Amino acid sequence: MAAAATTTTAQDTSSVPPLAYSGRVQLKELLDRSEAAVGQRVVVGGWVKSAKEVEKTAPPPSIATTDDTAREGGKGKDVSCVEILQSRIPLIRSILDVFGGGGYGQRKKRENVTAPNDKVLPPKASTAYLLLTDGSCAPSLQVVVDSSVATPSRLVPTGTCLLVEGQLERAEGKHAIELIAEKVLHIGTVDFDKYPLSKKRIPLDKLRDYSQFRPRTTTVATVMRIRSSLSFATHTFFNEHAFIDVQVPIITSTDSEGFSNMFRVNTLEQKAEKEKLETVYETEGVSLEHVKAAAKEKSNIVEHLERTESNREALAAAVQDLRKTNELASQLEAREKRKLGASFKDDKVDSSKEFFPFQTYLTVSGRLHLESYACALGNVYSFGPRFLADKTNSAKHAAEMWMIEVEMAFSQLKDSMICANDFFKYLCNWVLVHCSEEMTFVAKRIDNTCMNRLRQIISGSPEMMTYHKAIDVLRKSSSQAEDKKFETNFESGFVLTSEHLSYLTDMIYQKPVMIYNYPKEAKPFYARQNDDGTVAAFDLVVPKLGTIISGSQNEERLNMISSRIDELGLPREKYEWYLDLRRNGTVNNSGFTLRFDLMVLFATGLGNVRDVIPFPRSYGKAYT
Repeated sequence: MAAAATTTTAQDTSSVPPLAYSGRVQLKELLDRSEAAVGQRVVVGGWVKSAKEVEKTAPPPSIATTDDTAREGGKGKDVSCVEILQSRIPLIRSILDVFGGGGYGQRKKRENVTAPNDKVLPPKASTAYLLLTDGSCAPSLQVVVDSSVATPSRLVPTGTCLLVEGQLERAEGKHAIELIAEKVLHIGTVDFDKYPLSKKRIPLDKLRDYSQFRPRTTTVATVMRIRSSLSFATHTFFNEHAFIDVQVPIITSTDSEGFSNMFRVNTLEQKAEKEKLETVYETEGVSLEHVKAAAKEKSNIVEHLERTESNREALAAAVQDLRKTNELASQLEAREKRKLGASFKDDKVDSSKEFFPFQTYLTVSGRLHLESYACALGNVYSFGPRFLADKTNSAKHAAEMWMIEVEMAFSQLKDSMICANDFFKYLCNWVLVHCSEEMTFVAKRIDNTCMNRLRQIISGSPEMMTYHKAIDVLRKSSSQAEDKKFETNFESGFVLTSEHLSYLTDMIYQKPVMIYNYPKEAKPFYARQNDDGTVAAFDLVVPKLGTIISGSQNEERLNMISSRIDELGLPREKYEWYLDLRRNGTVNNSGFTLRFDLMVLFATGLGNVRDVIPFPRSYGKAYT
């Protein structure tokens, strides 16, 4: 008895257990332990990826002869010629079909074929071979269903949902095992004419129009599993380093960066006053950038005229022209501010009609709110959606993107840079270790360099340089390479474009680059000001993608942050709560933001961030 008990325990250990809350076996566990699963009875559920129906070949009928009767002891009865002919009718009909005789082939194709006695003939016996996937892994399980178990025509359409019970057997060909179905417990049929998926691959940009069906494709399902694993890795990393998870608000009354395009939150339909959206002059179609460039050019003309002591009339005319251009630039700037946040300074609303007594927005960043908790709890982080009302049609941007934001008390810029680099390497290593099957699929179907790129990140270190050094390197490269001329010239306060960053990482250094000490115009208002006029902020730029992490040391000096708020013309009353942190127990602190969707994009090698977001929202696109 003891031996029998031991044997039973061993068998239970080798079998694949069902999921806790559905009773079915997950295909990933089944296929990972295929040898041990042979002979096990299981219930599996999933969606048909592809299928085919194969008709069974009927064996020829056995006809007893006189000799057969003799061998059976003479107990058989005589067989008449009529009976012999009747038994051969199927064979005769087949011959007629081949040679086109008798018209039987045409009658056979009709849906309802009746016998001479008006009885409906039974359907031909067949077997359905189905490739079933449940989203747990890239491979599929072959399920064999006999027509006596279920009608094959109901099973074979792509997308059909099935719950099948049967026994696992070894299979021939590329499949290690297959499920021989004994019962079909559920069939979720498909409207074949309207169902968008098929056996053929559909371009990813077309799939975005069917967000509800996208995860049924192998590519999107694989990307979502990688995304899920990276999300778990995020919480694991910060838990291992004693960070506290803090949820920041999605609705806020504060512009977290000082120059963001924010979504306004309205609970009632309200029309903005026309005068708040129009400038004094009809300036539609006039670019602010072009006007500023013209102002700079005219300023140079005025300086030239003053140096050369030209006649006063020419100088006066140039000065007058410059003044008008500067006025136009000011009006354009005012118009842009009104359009992007016309009511941000004067945003009181009718509290009897609106939910909030003042205008609110979807948050662009949670770092300001997170900082208040860092000043009490030490090291904190947040993981959630952020929103930017930017109409730019970029492959690296969506209106709603998930961010991982970090704030650390008693830390400076270098501490934030080290933490950001360690976290980025941790995520790269996590994908290789915990998503090996998914990355094998990605390397085969999407980007064959993805795993080598991740290994390079893990084993190496980013190139460290200041913003001004990056400008010098790019300027030098542009002057030396005749075939490389950047579209935008370099000048003081200039923000590096994706073209510049790509050239640094992909062409010059061929690895990540960490750029720090930016001009203050390029970074949020709360970045700490350095003695040289720059601010203590940094970007981690990676090959093939661009900036994936941005961070800063935050300004802890009350007078400096106050002057910066006034300089940008931000409504001071909206930041009093933030200034209170400087008035009461101020501390050096720093942090960073990792763009989570771009991290998934970097790991998978896909070309558009919308393909790694479950339900992407971008300008003009929000179907579900």
